[in-house]
Amino acid sequence: MRIAVISDIHGNLQALTKSLSIIRNLGIDKLYCLGDIVGYGANPNECVALVRQYADITVLGNHDHAVLYPEYAKYLPSEGKTVALWTSKILTGENRKFLFSLKYRIETDICTLVHSSPDKPEHWNYINSLEDAGTQFKYFDKTICFAGHTHIPFICMDDLQTFKLTRTGRCIINPGSVGQPRDGRSQLSFGFLDTGKWEYKTFRFSYNIDGAAEAIRKNRLPKSLAQRLYSGY
Repeated sequence: MRIAVISDIHGNLQALTKSLSIIRNLGIDKLYCLGDIVGYGANPNECVALVRQYADITVLGNHDHAVLYPEYAKYLPSEGKTVALWTSKILTGENRKFLFSLKYRIETDICTLVHSSPDKPEHWNYINSLEDAGTQFKYFDKTICFAGHTHIPFICMDDLQTFKLTRTGRCIINPGSVGQPRDGRSQLSFGFLDTGKWEYKTFRFSYNIDGAAEAIRKNRLPKSLAQRLYSGY
C-alpha cells in the first residue's frame, strides 16, 4: 500500500493544493491527515473541504479544537488565538460538523495516528526531541506512530539511534507541515509510506507563498503570519 501523510495545513490553500497535486501523481492508495487543518492561514473553509474530499482518515488537531471550542483559544500563541476566533466565525456549518466528527487518535492495521503524541493526544504535548520520543513508544502497539504538531519532519526507530524506517522495531514519524514549516525551510512538507517496499520518504516542494501571504494580509490577519511563511520559522 502507498500512503501519503499530511499534517498542519493551517488554512494554507496554496500549499495544500500543491501537495494534493503531487500526491495524486504519486498514485497513492490512502491519504492520512494528522490535523490542524485550520489556524494561522486565510482559507480554512477551502482547506477543510479538500481534506473532507480527499483524506481517508483525519484526526483532530489543537487548532481545529480551538475553533470548535473558542474558550480554548487562549492556550494558543497570540496570533493563533486571533485566527482561531476569526475562523470560528466564518467556518461553514458543514465544515464545522466535519471537525466535530474527528477523533484524537485512530488506529489502522499498522499505524497509530495522532496530532500530538500517543500518550495523551488530547493534551497536545510535543515530541520535540529523542528524549520526548523515547517516552512515547510504550503508548502505542502498532509498527508506526504518525504524529504532527511540531511542524518539523522527524523519524526515529525505538532504539533511538536509527533515523530511517527499518523492518525491525517500531517507529515514530512526523511528516512535517504542509502549510507552515518551522525547520528553517519554506517548502511544504509531507510524508510518503510504501508498505510493500517498506520505505518512507519526506517530500519537500516549493509552492505559491506569495499567494498564501497575500491572502493573510487581505483578510487582515496578523502580518507576522504572512512573513513567517518565507522564513520557515
